[in-house]
Parts: sequence; structure tokens; C-alpha cells
Amino acid sequence: MTGQAHPRARYRRILRFAARYIVREWWFELFLPRIGLARIGRRGRIERARGIARNFHSLAIELGGLMIKVGQFMSSRLDVLPPEITSELEGLQDEVPPVDFELVRELAEAELGMPLARAFSYVDPTPVAAASLGQVHRARLVPADAADVGFENVVVKVQRPGIDAIVRIDIAALRRIAGWLDRVRFISRRVDLPALLDEFAATSIQEIDYLGEGANAERFAGHPRVRTPAIVWERTTRRVLTLSDVTAIKINDRDALRAAGIDPSAVADELASAMFDQLFVHSFFHADPHPGNIFVTPGRDADASDWALTFVDFGMMGEVPDVLRNGLQRLIVAVASRDSKALIASIRDMGVLLPSAESAPLEHAMNELFDRFGGMGFAELQKVDPDEFRDFADKFGRVMRTMPFQLPENFLLIIRAVSVTSGVCTALNPAFNVWTAIEPYARRLTRTEGARTVRNLAQQAVDTAGVIARLPRQLDELASLIQRGQLSVETPGVDRRLKALEVLVKRAGASIVFTALLIGGILLRESDPILGGVLMWASVVPLVYSLLAGVSGRDRS
Repeated sequence: MTGQAHPRARYRRILRFAARYIVREWWFELFLPRIGLARIGRRGRIERARGIARNFHSLAIELGGLMIKVGQFMSSRLDVLPPEITSELEGLQDEVPPVDFELVRELAEAELGMPLARAFSYVDPTPVAAASLGQVHRARLVPADAADVGFENVVVKVQRPGIDAIVRIDIAALRRIAGWLDRVRFISRRVDLPALLDEFAATSIQEIDYLGEGANAERFAGHPRVRTPAIVWERTTRRVLTLSDVTAIKINDRDALRAAGIDPSAVADELASAMFDQLFVHSFFHADPHPGNIFVTPGRDADASDWALTFVDFGMMGEVPDVLRNGLQRLIVAVASRDSKALIASIRDMGVLLPSAESAPLEHAMNELFDRFGGMGFAELQKVDPDEFRDFADKFGRVMRTMPFQLPENFLLIIRAVSVTSGVCTALNPAFNVWTAIEPYARRLTRTEGARTVRNLAQQAVDTAGVIARLPRQLDELASLIQRGQLSVETPGVDRRLKALEVLVKRAGASIVFTALLIGGILLRESDPILGGVLMWASVVPLVYSLLAGVSGRDRS
């Protein structure tokens, strides 16, 4: 059975594979416990999970198409799958034998509406790269087209023949399997499978739309050091993408970088800066920044400092919606300040952690993580006892799997992008420290959040001052009404109301003092940390008073 097998046979093969293991797990995990044999089910659970992952790995390589993407997707789902499965799928590569060039030629000519010899002056029949969804060939534009666009050398990305149908078949099979699993209450309570599949299907369909990929390439960048290939739209369709050949030094080739006079450590710093800019400034990021998708392009005129990071392959991109972006900003500030409470609050605000979740175990685990490993660079982490890493990973993983959360697809893409970027940076500079790379963004975000907090507190102070300014006249009018005997009939609870007004005045005054001390402390902290800190701590006294004023009176009533 291959990726080119008959559609119905492919569909049935996928369903048979899933049905076999669903029935087996039903037997061990549901039936045996009901007849008092749960111990037998638990005994081989880990090995069964590894066996499923290994067999799926083999199936994905054999079928190709979307199945390889499914395996890669599952390998990143640490939130819903045990490590026995994700670790077995980590090495699944999106590389398959190339399609015969004559089939590629046939599809490309049908898409472009002309013979390849007319569209290009030369096309190399040997592909530069072959993947499960398409393959890439080097080519040269005809002189007239080259004169129009300003360059001659291009790469042509062509979809694998029949991949549209294969993607549709695979998604249909996955929807059927998700429907089976969603009927199991334990699974449906833990994972929203239909939502996961919808996200995966949308990402997969976008990846085979080369018009969308071309638009992504033009939208990307924004960082001073980042470049992208130019799109030749006259030679681009939904299934054929033609773009300038930007092949240069692979970003992980340290020897070639040094030979060009480029410091690998500087490349690592700029790559991290570019990725965080994409995430926190532009909210549009490259979700697959592995070394094969990033080149370092030396500057012209032998200027070693005028190099650029050139990204390619814009099929897998991510966007950061406003809600997720705000949550990520708070998350990055929390991580930089090692604040586990704020970190968990940001996760909860993003909808990743359900409101009903008991967060104390996660908070305890994060505190342990920050206390032991926070701030360490890769070189320092290498000196840590591997057994300590394993013990902590096991304990942290158990805590994570007990928490009722499910990561949105965009959040997963962010995790993947940051993880891959960090790995590339570490390969370039073993002393690379991701905390140091995050720090400038954390400072900027802290200033932004601080300024917003100051504005909010100032507005609250103005509003409270307005209330206080109006209170004397309102109290005077109220006293006059009481003296004339006009209030006792209309408002029988006058004593209670007067006490409440008195408490309000006390609280308002204390709130003004609290706000003034806090704002003063924030503003002075930059220039005079000691005085600023004293003022901020002093603001706690009026805050406590404003919260507790009148409590004893209520207790007695």
C-alpha cells in the first residue's frame, strides 16, 4: 500500500488501523476494570502506547500524504498525549521519495497553461527537496520575464500529483475516527477532538494553497535583518509557486558563517530577536523555522556586517489573535519575573486552563522549575545531572496531564516556533540564554503594562476624588432633610445609610492615599529604587484600611 493507492483502499486502511487499536484499548482500559482486572490493564499500558506510536510511524511513512503531518501534529500534543506516544513520533520527517519528473511536468504545464519550455528557459529535473505534499525544483526564467522581475534564478514548488484528493480522504478518515473516540466519555471530557481536527484540517488545507503561501511571504518580515524571496506571480497558481532563488548559507553552518566573516553568536541573537518581534510586535510568525527554512545571506561589497536572515517556505504560518497576544504578553512578563501565580493567571485568561481547574499543583511545579532551572543558559543546563532532569520531567509531566486544559492550534504553533528557534540559537551559540533574549521584550511589556496600570489608577483616583468632592454637599443636604423631619418617613434606614456614607468617605480617602503612594513609587522606582520601593510598600497600609474599614460595624449589625 502506498500514498498513491486507490482512495477507498487508503480510507479503509486508515480506519482499520484506528479501529484495531481503539478496540484493544477499550478491552484493557474499560472492560477489564469493570470485571475487577484493572491491574492487568495497567501492567502493559506504557508499552502498548509505544507500540501504537511505532506502528503509526510506520503507517505514516508508508502512506505519506497527510499521515506524516498527523504524526508531526501528534508529536507536539504534549497537552493531550502521553510522552510514550509523542517521543516515538518526534523523529517523523516530512521527506519522501520524489515524484517522477514527467508527472511533475504534466501537472505544472496544466496549471500554468503552457509548456514548461515556454514558461522557463531551464528546469532542473532533479528536485532540491521532496516532501509529502510537494517538491521543489530549481529553474531559470525566460529573458523577458527575468527583465520584468529583476532576477533570473528561481525555484519552482509543485504539488505532488493527486495530493488534493489524498488530503480530502485523510481528513474524512480522521473525522470518522474522531467521531468514534468522541463517544467515549473519558476522552470527550478530556479532549475536544472535533475542535482539534478542525484546526488541523484548516492548517493542512492552507498548506496546499500556494497562492496563500505567496501572500504569506509578502506579508512576512518587518524585522530589519529579515528578508523573504520575491514571488513571480505570473508563474504562480494554487498548485505551482515560483519565487526567487535565495539559497545562501544555511543558518546552522557555523564554519561557513565564520568563513564569510559572520559571528554565529550574533546570528543567534538576531534570530531570537526576529522571532520575538514576529510574536509580540507583528502577531504573524513563521511556524516552522528549522535550519532548512532559514538562510544567512551575506551583504554586498564584502561588508561582513550587512548580512540578513532569509526565510523560505511560508506554508505553515501562525497568527496571534488579540486575546492570545495579550495573554502571551502577560505570560512573558511572568516568565521573565519568575512569577508562577501570574503565569498561571495568564494561562487561565487565554482559555488554555479551564476556570474550574485546581491550579495549586501546577503553581507548585512552576515554582520548582523557576527555583531550580530559571535563568540558566544551555551551557549551565548541560552540567545538570541528567537524572535530575528526568525526575523533574516525569513529575512535571504527570502534573500537566492531570490538568484540564487543551492548547489552541495557534498556541501550539507558537510553542513549536519558539522551541525550534531556541534549538537553532543554541546550536549557533552553546551559551545562548533564552531568558536574556526574552528580557528586552519583558522590560518593554512591563513598561507598557505599568503605564496602563498607572493610567487606570490615576483615573480611579480622579473618579474617587470627584465622589469625595460631591459628598460634603450631599451630606449637608441630607442633614437638612433630617432636621426638617422630611427623611424619616421616606427613608427608614437613615442611621445605617449615614454609617455607610461615613465608611465610604473613610475608604475613599484611604484609596486616594494608596493611589498617590503607589503611583509615586512606580514613577520613582526607575531613578531611585529604594525610595520607590518604600513608597510602594507604604501604599499597602491605606489599601488594607480601605478594604477593612467598616467591617467590624457590619459584623455587629
